Amino acid sequence: MIPGKDATVEKVDSQKEKYGSFALFDIEHFLRRVLKNWYWFVFMLFVGYAISWVYGKYYAQNIYASNLSLSVSNNTSSYFTPSQSINFIWGQGGNQDGVYLKKMLLSRTHNEFLVKELNLFVNYSTKGAIKSTYLDKDDSPVFLEIDRKHAQQVNYPITLIPKNGNTYQVVLPEEGQSTNLYSYEAESFININPFERPADKVIKLGEWYTSPNLRFRLVANPVATKIKLNNIIVNLNTVNQAVVDIISTVAVDFDKEINTIMIISKSGYNLNSTVNFLNMSVSQLQKRRLADKITVDKNTDIYLQENLNKIRKKLDSSANVLNYMKTNEKLYDIKDRDEKSLSKIKDLESKKADIESKLVSLNQIKQSLEAQNFEKMISTSAAGFQDGMFTASVSELKALYLKRREMALIYKPNSEPMKEINRLIDEAKISSNGALRNYYSGYYSEINKINQQVNDANSDLASYPEKERRYLDAERGYNMIEATYNSLLGRQNETQMRMAANQSDISVIDPAKNVGQLPIGPNIKATKAGIIGGLLILPLLFILLGEFFDSKIRSIKELLSATKIPLLGVIGNNSNENMLTVLDQPKSSVSEAFRGIRANVRFLSGENEDSKVILITSSVGGEGKTYVSINLASVLGLSDKKTILLGMDLRKPKIFGDFKIDNKYGISNYLTGEVEMNQIINKTRIPNLDVATSGPIPPNPSELLMSERNIKFIEDLKKLYDFIIIDSPPVGLVADSYELMKYSDANIYVVRHEYTEKYMLKMITEKYHNSEIDHLGLVYNDYNTNQGYGYGYGYGYGYGYGYGYFDEDKNYKEPLLIRIRNKVQLIFNKK
Repeated sequence: MIPGKDATVEKVDSQKEKYGSFALFDIEHFLRRVLKNWYWFVFMLFVGYAISWVYGKYYAQNIYASNLSLSVSNNTSSYFTPSQSINFIWGQGGNQDGVYLKKMLLSRTHNEFLVKELNLFVNYSTKGAIKSTYLDKDDSPVFLEIDRKHAQQVNYPITLIPKNGNTYQVVLPEEGQSTNLYSYEAESFININPFERPADKVIKLGEWYTSPNLRFRLVANPVATKIKLNNIIVNLNTVNQAVVDIISTVAVDFDKEINTIMIISKSGYNLNSTVNFLNMSVSQLQKRRLADKITVDKNTDIYLQENLNKIRKKLDSSANVLNYMKTNEKLYDIKDRDEKSLSKIKDLESKKADIESKLVSLNQIKQSLEAQNFEKMISTSAAGFQDGMFTASVSELKALYLKRREMALIYKPNSEPMKEINRLIDEAKISSNGALRNYYSGYYSEINKINQQVNDANSDLASYPEKERRYLDAERGYNMIEATYNSLLGRQNETQMRMAANQSDISVIDPAKNVGQLPIGPNIKATKAGIIGGLLILPLLFILLGEFFDSKIRSIKELLSATKIPLLGVIGNNSNENMLTVLDQPKSSVSEAFRGIRANVRFLSGENEDSKVILITSSVGGEGKTYVSINLASVLGLSDKKTILLGMDLRKPKIFGDFKIDNKYGISNYLTGEVEMNQIINKTRIPNLDVATSGPIPPNPSELLMSERNIKFIEDLKKLYDFIIIDSPPVGLVADSYELMKYSDANIYVVRHEYTEKYMLKMITEKYHNSEIDHLGLVYNDYNTNQGYGYGYGYGYGYGYGYGYFDEDKNYKEPLLIRIRNKVQLIFNKK
C-alpha cells in the first residue's frame, strides 16, 4: 500500500485542517544533525581544552587576599580625620565609632596619604616568555624613586634589565611617548613640546635617569630578594588612579557576634603586597587616630582647667561668706536641723550642678560647631556623653566645609555644584544640631525634675527662722559650687588619664600575614569550563540557527506529515554520469527504486488498473523531474510495455542529450504544424521505449501546450502506447502542468532532498486537498543514505542498502553507531 494513500480516502474535514505548514523546529532532525556533525564537537572540545590549558598556565593572573582584624573602643570622640564621603552611611546600631572608622579606612584622604607616603603609585612586575607576573615592592631588587618636581609620563612601562654589578639598562617602549605628562606636586597633567623617543641607557644605582618625559633613579632594596629576576617592569600611575584602585580592592566588615571587631581584607595580584598594605594602612590609622585623640583631649583638658579656675574663685568666695556667717552670726550650730531633708537637697543640687556643668560644655561644643572652629572642639565626654553618630556628623560637616572652600575656587556661588554642596551642609547641620538638641532636651528635663524635688524638700524647711534659712541657703550654694568643681575635676582627671595612657583606641587582634594563602581567583576550573562550554556551544548554535533558518526539505517524515500526499518511492543519490541509471546500472538500488515506483503508480489511477498517461512535475528546475521521467519510462519499456516519453518542458529541453537524439524537430514543431507526428517520435536502444523531444524553444510554449492539437496528440498516443510519460514544466514557475494534469491518469510530484523549499509545496498541497488535482503522488529524490535519518518505512528501494543485493553494496560500510548496535544485539541474542 502507498504510504499516505489512506490519508486521502476521506476528506470530510480536510478544509478545516491546515496543510502545507511545516514545523518551525524539528527536534528529531536537529538531534540527527548534531550526531552527524559530531566531529565538530570533538574538534571544539580539543580546541577549548588547549585554550583553557594555555590560559591557566600562562595568562591567568592569580588574585590573592589577606585579612586583618582589629578591635575598636567606643570611649573616645574623634573630629579631625575627615571622611571624604559626602553622604555618610549611618548604621551598625551602637557601633557608630566603628562605622566611622570604616569610612576612614575607605576614604580618599586616608588612602591618598598612604599612596603619597609609601609611593604606591609605582607598580612593579616582571615578564617571562609569555606571562607577566605582578611583584610586591619588596620582591624587586631595586626601587624606582621619581623626582616629584619633574613631570612624569604615566602608564608607560619602564623595563629595567640587570647588567653587571649595580647597573641596570633602562629600556623604554619603541613608541607611545606622550607630551601629556603628570605632575606629582600639582596632581594634574601638563603639556610639553614634542620629543623623540629617549634612547636606552645603562645607569648605576643612585644615578638619575633624565629624559623629557621621565626623571628617576634606582635605589637598592635593603633586604636581599630571594627571587632572581631577568627584568623588572615599572609602571607609574596618577595619585588618583592609585587611590581608586586601592579603594576598589579593600573591604571592611564587622564581626557578626562582636560588632566592635572589624575585619579588613585586601585583594590583589601579589599576596605580599596585600599583607604589607593592610598592616601599613592600620598602622597609619592608629597613629593618626592617636594624634586625633591627643588633640581632642588637650583641648578638653585646657577647657576644663579654665572652668575649674573660674569655679575655684566662686568656691572660695562662697566659702568666705559661709565662714562669715558662722563666725559673726554664730549659725554653725542650728538646733533641730532636719538632716534628712538637707541631705536629700544636697544630693539633688549636686546632681543639678553636674548637669549644669555638662550644659556649659555642651554650649562650648555648639559654639565651636556654629563658628566652624573644629580645631578647638572638645571631647563630648566633657558634656557627659559618648555619641559616635554625632562625632561622625561633625567630621562629615568639617569635610563638607573643606570641600566647599575648594569648590568656591572653581564654581560660581549660584552654580548647581555649589547649591548641591550647600544642601549637603544644611543636611549635616540638621543631623549634628538634632543630636545636640536631644541632649539639651534631656538635660533640661532632668534639671526640671530636680527643681521639683528640691521645691518639695524646701517645704519641710519653711518653719526655720529667716536668719537660719539664710545660712542654709549659703550652705547649699557652697555645696552646689563644690559639686560643680568636683564634677569638672573628675572629668579632668579622666582626660588626663587618657592623655597619660597615650594609646590608640584601635587594637590589632590579628595582623595581616602571609601564611601561604591559596588564590581566591580567578576560578580556573569555572573559566576552563566556560571556555570549553562556549566553544562546544558554537557548533550547536550554528546547527540550531541553521535548523531555524533552513527552509529545505530534509525529512521524509516531515514532508508526509505536512502534505498528507501519498509517497510513491524514494530515489537514492545518482552516482551514474548520465541520467540513464536503469539502463546502465540495472542492479543498483536506484534502479530498484524506480521499479517500486512503477508498481505504486497504478494505485493512483483509482478504478483504472493501469495508468495510461503519467505526468511528472516538480516545484522548480533541478529537482530531478526529467531524471525521474527518463528512468520511469525506461523501467516501463523494459517491462514489455510500449512506452513513449514526451519532453513537454518546452522552455528547457533536456531529454535528447542522454538518448543521443537530435532535437532539431520535436513536440514544439509538431504543435505548430511544421511536421507530422511520426517525424518527432524517436526510437531508443530499448525496443519498447520511444522518445519525443521538446524541439526548439518556441515563443509561446504555454499556448502550444494548452492547444487542442496537443490534447489530440495525447489522445492519439494513447491508441499507440501502453504508457505515456510526460516530462512537464515545474509548477512553481509556470501553470502549464496544472492544465496538463486534467488529461493525465496519474501525477508524480518530484521533491528533491535538501533542495526543494518547504514553501514551494504549499500550493500543490492546497490544490490536492481542495480536490483541484487528483491522482497525485510524491517521489523523494536524491536521498543520501549515509545521513542515517529518513522516513523509516521498511521499503523504498533507494534509501537503504541491500546487504549484498545491490551493486553498490560492495563499497558500502555501515556507520560506526550501526556497527556498535549490531554487535550489542549479537551479544544479547546469544543463547
